[in-house]
Amino acid sequence: MPDYMLAFIIAAGMALLVTPGVIWLAKKTGALDKPDARKVHKNPIPRIGGLGIYLAFMAAMAAVLLMVEVDAEVRQEITGLMVGGSLIVALGLVDDYTNLPAKVKLLGQIVAACVLVLGFDVRIDFITDPFGDYLFLEFLAVPATIFWIVGLTNTVNLIDGLDGLAAGVSSIAAVTIFLVALQQGFILVAVLTAALAGAAFGFLYYNFNPARIFMGDTGSMFLGFMLAGISVIGAVKSAATIALIVPILALGLPIMDTTFAIVRRYRGGVPIFKPDKGHLHHRLLDLGFTQRQAVLLMYVISALLGLSAVALTEVSPQMSIAIVCGVISVVLFGAKKIGIFHLNDSAQQH
Repeated sequence: MPDYMLAFIIAAGMALLVTPGVIWLAKKTGALDKPDARKVHKNPIPRIGGLGIYLAFMAAMAAVLLMVEVDAEVRQEITGLMVGGSLIVALGLVDDYTNLPAKVKLLGQIVAACVLVLGFDVRIDFITDPFGDYLFLEFLAVPATIFWIVGLTNTVNLIDGLDGLAAGVSSIAAVTIFLVALQQGFILVAVLTAALAGAAFGFLYYNFNPARIFMGDTGSMFLGFMLAGISVIGAVKSAATIALIVPILALGLPIMDTTFAIVRRYRGGVPIFKPDKGHLHHRLLDLGFTQRQAVLLMYVISALLGLSAVALTEVSPQMSIAIVCGVISVVLFGAKKIGIFHLNDSAQQH
């Protein structure tokens, strides 16, 4: 059995096994997400489900390290992800229980990213442009990598607004990066993304509408952090520009939703970190979609973006540029049509 298949099966199986225990723990300790004006659920729901995703991923990685012979560099990279991911989960748990201020949460994310980048030397030192020329980041390598990791951590965190949305989109993104890694022969990246997809997919059984548990910041930040870190490892192993374009397209939905939120709040004179009801999933609900319909539509969008990312690996640099420009044009047109750049009345009030 291939290593990546083993990682997926272990992670998915563990997520299915441990999540009921996490549900019990959340209810016992009061980790409940209570309804408010900005949220769409009507009853308190356990919200530390990310703990199940984390435990499932860690179990898969521990099994891989024990059962598969890996060299020192690979072991260091996996260890770095596990340590950094553990810090993010600890931060998420504290936030899910206490609702940390946004700036404190951001500082914690930066610390976790610094541990991965500085402590385990997981960083991007150079990339190539579409024409094959090398661009050395030099003194910008560390801050650029930290910015990338913190940025993607927050994009997944911000899209976690409907039952099953963040888990499903993250699964699709992980599968996309997995397919490209397999194409390029990057087995480590394939194993890591397979484990992450398995953990998120197994958790989705309990998280799809009607959700029995939410992943909370514990899960959404962990998934974002791991996708960011894994894509950095992939970029290091391939100098090609495609190495960073693939995760950007694979996570295109949360990245675009976050970008639109920043633009919307800036234009509306609202603080960047202030939550609103203008996210894509809110707009779809306003248009009359049910929760399930909205989530499934966003799965389809994510899958199409993922297919675009996979296609980039098979075409010329010029065609890659054309595909990316086409995707951006379609996205901007669709976003403008549904008014995602404008604060609605409920967003201004809440």
